Amino acid sequence: MTENDQQTLFAILAGSRIVELGRPLYNGMPSSPNHPGFKMALMRRHGDMVRADGSSASNEIIVTGGHVGTHVDALAHVSYQGQLHGGIDAAKAQTGGRFSVLGAEHTPPILGRGLFFDVAKLHGRDRLDGGYAVTEEDLEMILEGAGVTPEEGDVAVVRTGWGQLWDDPTAYTGHDSGVPGISLGAAHWFVEHGFRAVGADTTACESIPPGAGHALLPVHKVLLVDAGIYIIEHLALEDMAREQRVTFGFVMAPLAILGGTGSPIRPLAVIPQ
Repeated sequence: MTENDQQTLFAILAGSRIVELGRPLYNGMPSSPNHPGFKMALMRRHGDMVRADGSSASNEIIVTGGHVGTHVDALAHVSYQGQLHGGIDAAKAQTGGRFSVLGAEHTPPILGRGLFFDVAKLHGRDRLDGGYAVTEEDLEMILEGAGVTPEEGDVAVVRTGWGQLWDDPTAYTGHDSGVPGISLGAAHWFVEHGFRAVGADTTACESIPPGAGHALLPVHKVLLVDAGIYIIEHLALEDMAREQRVTFGFVMAPLAILGGTGSPIRPLAVIPQ
């Protein structure tokens, strides 16, 4: 456990406040056009079966992709020229209907320092324009303004303000408008500074030009394949923006989906009192 991890744990034990960074899962919510969506239905309702003492129970069935709602990409999610992170042969790794290596069960829980990059605020905007590419200069200006130095193992949380469009799936997906997100330069900056995860309040984390859709996702290649840095998408960051702070404790626990390429998560920001 790093010194930052220890400080975060002590903050939790001291009774710090919790800010939700994830979104609830529900039918009809926005999702990437490259992934199956989320469906839930009650399979048994109260009263369908009543026990002798008058009690009853209800339950549901959930059908979902691994990249729905707030989620983290496993390293098996993206390949480049047939290879996963570490030069692993993707075709061999996926034989049998699930990944034998780098699956979601290997995505670690994270308890550490988060750095909040409110790029929309930096530019005096509620929301960045579709297609805006967050630069390494944007990131450095935010840290310099707060007197913070990035450290190996940090988690980057990037706010573009695009999450304000969540309730309008067409606008949020942004095929025609484009979607703001991190640039290749910013991705390389995260790699150089040893971040372990990078997340944003959009469907792909990286900048999507207007009309381009998800045809090319070069930042995914840099972070997942080249560097082994986890990507977190569909974060809910408007509450966190009101905290007006750069550093916080970050907590994330993925589901151990054997051989999966991603996992829903419920990430939390720990704010010291």
